Amino acid sequence: MTWTEIADRVYVRRYDELDLTTGLVLGATSCLVIDTRGDVDQGAELAGAVRELTDLPWAVVYTHAHFDHAFGTTPFLPCDVWAHSACRTELVQHGETARQKWIAYYRGEEGKPAIADALGRTGIMLPDRLVDDRAELDLGGRTVALVHPGPAHTGHDLLVHVPDAGVVFAGDVVEHGPHGFTAFSFNPDSDLARWPAAMDVLLALEPRVVVPGHGEPVDAAFVRKHRDGLRTLLELRDTNDVAASPYPEDVTRAAFGARVS
Repeated sequence: MTWTEIADRVYVRRYDELDLTTGLVLGATSCLVIDTRGDVDQGAELAGAVRELTDLPWAVVYTHAHFDHAFGTTPFLPCDVWAHSACRTELVQHGETARQKWIAYYRGEEGKPAIADALGRTGIMLPDRLVDDRAELDLGGRTVALVHPGPAHTGHDLLVHVPDAGVVFAGDVVEHGPHGFTAFSFNPDSDLARWPAAMDVLLALEPRVVVPGHGEPVDAAFVRKHRDGLRTLLELRDTNDVAASPYPEDVTRAAFGARVS
């Protein structure tokens, strides 16, 4: 894994495990780490990689509460940890259940005991700097905006907008799998009906580059394509017309199982 500079002092780092994409934004006086990976060992690797680029003091932001984005924070402490207020609630109420679920998954189905062991040693770090709609962070000569686009992949997604670079880190509001979305894009907390509007909020930021939570960076045209794809899935959901979907069957059925509000 290596850092890729996608704009001036804006970096992404993509991992084989879950095809996760993390980010780093440098200012003159501090830096912001976008997501911290899935366990204490993975977080330590990421923290070390950040230190290869900069010795600036850091803050962390969670794009959402899922383990692969928010469980690797311990090696970064002490620091500010930013997230949507409902992300904190999710971690308080369901974080430990999620940790046990993924320990079992990696030890059993996935056959990766080292990751299971690391998750067993992982403490869940709650965010202490909470956002409801929007917040701005001054990194020294550079402002980064944290924007809640409305319910999408979860009810507490945050976009990380770097206006002077034309970059938006989208978390799992945007994913770049083989067909755009994957079946894992959709979960019981996803809101299929309101997700397209969240993508409209992202597009209104006029990004040059959009960094998905999984996969390589994309552009606005990619986001528009899959916003329209979500609208198609929503229309097909009432008739359960899997065959008419622009996505594979597993993705389509996962989408049909998402919440509609």
